[in-house]
Amino acid sequence: MSDTIKVNGVEIGFRFDGPKGGRVVLMSNSLMSDYSMWDPTVPALADRYRVLRYDTRGHGRSGTTPGPYSIAQLADDAVGLLDALEIGKVHFVGLSMGGMIGQQLGARYPHRVHSLALCDTASEMPPRGMWEERIGIARSQGAAGLVDSTIKRWFTPAFIGRDPESIAWVRKMILGTGVEGYVACAGAMCDMAQTTMLLKVKAPTLVLVGRDDTACTVDQSIVLHRMIDGSEMFVIEKAAHLSNIEQPDAFNGAVRAFIDRVDNSLPKIK
Repeated sequence: MSDTIKVNGVEIGFRFDGPKGGRVVLMSNSLMSDYSMWDPTVPALADRYRVLRYDTRGHGRSGTTPGPYSIAQLADDAVGLLDALEIGKVHFVGLSMGGMIGQQLGARYPHRVHSLALCDTASEMPPRGMWEERIGIARSQGAAGLVDSTIKRWFTPAFIGRDPESIAWVRKMILGTGVEGYVACAGAMCDMAQTTMLLKVKAPTLVLVGRDDTACTVDQSIVLHRMIDGSEMFVIEKAAHLSNIEQPDAFNGAVRAFIDRVDNSLPKIK
C-alpha cells in the first residue's frame, strides 16, 4: 500500500511490502526514476523482510522543494522517513543516487543501518560539464530531451532490443520526472565528493555493479570497495546501469544472499 508522510518540510511517498514482523529493508531509487523501479526486486525480499520503498525528494510521489539539494540533505530525508514511521534500523539498498544516499547513511548514521547494498553507484561524479549540459537540456526541453540518451546509458543494446516492454515502462518513469526535481538532484550529484567519507562506513557492505555500466563504472565501484573496510563486491555480467531491471535474477540473488547472511547474524526479532 502506498502513502505519503511529511518529512523535513516535504511530503515523501512510500510503500510497504512484506510481513509486518519482518526486519525492514529500505530501498532508495535512482535519479529520474521512482520507487516502482524496485518492482523486479521486491518479490525476492518480501517473503521474509518488511520492504520499505520511497521516492526521493523531487521524484515520483514525493514533493519538490526549491533546489539546490545535497546528497546529505537527501540522506537526512531517508532518516526522517524512518523516524516518522518509527523504524530504528534497516538493511539499506540503493542504486545510483540511492547508493550515494546510502554512503551518507553508513558514514553519518551508522546506528540506523544493519547493512548497505550500494548498487551501480559512485562516491564522486565528474565531470561537471557533463552535468551542466544535461541540466541545460532539462531546463529547455524537460525530461523528453534526456530520455533517449538516458535509456542508452541505463541498458545494454541487447536488452533494449529484446525487452521493449521494460524499456517502455522505464521511458514512462523518466518522462514522469519533473524538471525542478531533476535539476536539484542532478546538482547534488554533480557537487558530491564522498570518497574520504567512505572510511567512516563500518556496516557490512555489498558493492554491486553491472559490468557494462558507463554511468557508474566498475572502476568507481572498486573505489567504494577499497575504501569501505570489509566490503564485498559483486559484478553482474551483461548489465549496465539499472542492473536490477536488466538482470533481475543475478541482482536479486546477490542482494538476498548478502542481506540474509547479515540478518542471520543479528538477534531474532521478538
